[in-house]
Amino acid sequence: MKTTFALFFGNRGFFPETLIDAARNELKTRLESLGFDTLLQPNDLTRYGAVETAAEGRAYAKFLAEHRGEYDGVILCLPNFGDENGASEALRDAGVPIFILAYPDELDKMDFAHRRDAFCGKFSIMDVFTQFGIPFSVGSKHTMSPNDPAFVEDIRQFGAVCRIVKKMKRCRIGAIGARPTLFKTIRFDEVTLQKYNITTEVFDNSDLLVKMANIADDSAELLKKIEVFKNYTDFSKVPAESLMQLAKVSVAVDQFIAENELDAIALRCWSDLQLTAKIAPCVVLSELNDRNFPAACELDVGNAITMLALSAASDEPAACLDWNNNYPGDDNGCILFHCGPVPQKLMTAKGEVIAHKMFAKTLGENCSFGCNVGFIKPMDFTFASTLTKNGKLYFYSGEGQFTDAPLGEGFFGCGAAAHIDNLQTKLKNIGYGGYRHHVSVTPGKWDGAIKEALVRYCGYELTDIEK
Repeated sequence: MKTTFALFFGNRGFFPETLIDAARNELKTRLESLGFDTLLQPNDLTRYGAVETAAEGRAYAKFLAEHRGEYDGVILCLPNFGDENGASEALRDAGVPIFILAYPDELDKMDFAHRRDAFCGKFSIMDVFTQFGIPFSVGSKHTMSPNDPAFVEDIRQFGAVCRIVKKMKRCRIGAIGARPTLFKTIRFDEVTLQKYNITTEVFDNSDLLVKMANIADDSAELLKKIEVFKNYTDFSKVPAESLMQLAKVSVAVDQFIAENELDAIALRCWSDLQLTAKIAPCVVLSELNDRNFPAACELDVGNAITMLALSAASDEPAACLDWNNNYPGDDNGCILFHCGPVPQKLMTAKGEVIAHKMFAKTLGENCSFGCNVGFIKPMDFTFASTLTKNGKLYFYSGEGQFTDAPLGEGFFGCGAAAHIDNLQTKLKNIGYGGYRHHVSVTPGKWDGAIKEALVRYCGYELTDIEK
């Protein structure tokens, strides 16, 4: 997703306004070189193309209102001290994350014609924004030039914050099917989610089965989906009838998504589909996730929400996994796994679709084709999960690394060994917090952005799993 920043430049009259024009050009050029788009107010909208007075702030606020929806965040840049009154008038209704960037002073330019004092001015703006209740973000240094190497990572993380907030501000999660009776672990409170602007659209198991029944075996939509699946992964061991049923589930789920404008789904994946269609829909979820559309199994709406936030942060697919096994001999190691809904972009190679071994044991042979099995590739990852409790939405998050450590002969499903620092403490706190056995992951290091977005801008409650 292309991220666009609206650029705001502050001014205070008794500091040198000559610094503003250079900052406008430098910041715009730097951001665009890093792959971001920018929205810059006309130079003649206010004096010097910056904001000082409350009246200039209101003019800038009108400019933002006219471009609502065209920007994902605001970068509030202080080439000099900046005026907190103009800034608060300009940005109190911005409706997006705000990053405050203060230029540094230089020791050979401390005379009154060149000194910036943005170091001090940044405190004034942070103070007044706090009084106004305007949420904002800052970088790793109190003052920083856009050409500082640290700016690259700071703005990359802030871009992730903007994408997360944009996705989570008002989203729709589809819950397709009833919660499996045995899984009280994935209970959730719809009313609590609505308080956080998360709407849950709930559909009965029969709604899915009716949609599947209405899809003709020779329909163009179904035949196209079958070809998509054949190109997606290895179906050589899957009977033609099972492949057709999996494709029908996928077409039906696509219809739910389109008809209800869903942003993510959670699907009841057992055991009605095994008993009626003789399939396990793991590969359906895998292919959806590979399209960067978050899809959780076992009707885990909480992790569908988490996957949506994670995929927005990384702009890559997410996966819902089990905290499944210890890794013998390594207290900071474990095995993260699921039966087959992992997107292939996160796998070492194309998967292979087979029958679900656990259902074959309990429900009989050939009743559950659909697991896309393989291995998750070595990489850094960010993990998180959410739950509703006492009318509030809680989450935890952290980072780890998938490794190429062996999983043993005959390992089933799709998984990998993971290294997570201080894992035993984190597992204890996840358990004490009442979180489920599922955890969502996405490639890259985005823990800071997840916490910043979900706490500061979305109002979620953070469970600290570090201590």
